[in-house]
Amino acid sequence: MTVDVLNTKGEKTGRSVELPEDIFGTEPNDHCIYLAVKQYLAAQRQGTHKTKTRAEAQGSSKKLHKQKGTGGSRKGNLRNPLYKGGGTINGPLPHGYNFKLNRKVKDLAKISALVYKARENKIVVVEDLNIETPKTKDFAAMLNVLRGENRRSMVVLPEYDSNVYLSARNLSSNKTVVISDINTYDITKANVLIFTESAAKMFNEKPAEEAAA
Repeated sequence: MTVDVLNTKGEKTGRSVELPEDIFGTEPNDHCIYLAVKQYLAAQRQGTHKTKTRAEAQGSSKKLHKQKGTGGSRKGNLRNPLYKGGGTINGPLPHGYNFKLNRKVKDLAKISALVYKARENKIVVVEDLNIETPKTKDFAAMLNVLRGENRRSMVVLPEYDSNVYLSARNLSSNKTVVISDINTYDITKANVLIFTESAAKMFNEKPAEEAAA
């Protein structure tokens, strides 16, 4: 798959990047995408929910009345879950929601998500960004040209660039990441993927599993 390299104004530079068939020409696996997105979202949950049991609720531990001879039911103390202000029966306790996913499954999920973007022509390659002074206005103007009517975008860099990050961090409709940090959730969430030329060429420098990892 060949993609033209554009400049920051959206014009063709005459160069192109060949995206390897062993990644972008494979058959996507929807179930792997589902599992990877599910794991990512589960890991975002804090899991700090908590209710007090009868041992933790506030109140006297004195038995309300004697066991027998009252004609009423047997009662313990005020912290009984049946009383107002008592403890909660089988309430939620703090725990994590994350679950393990095999590395090969996660790699296949990322490859599958990239394949879908390629099939939909949602991958754009732009010349390497040389931003000397961070300026969000100029970066936003570039995005509007490159992504067109698409609302959400993700700019993928070969390595960390502080000027690019500073220019893009206030744009809620865009996410800027290093290629080694991309994940399935971010790929699927973005309407268009904008790779810099150097980042796109990295797909040809490593095996399929490593390039998508």
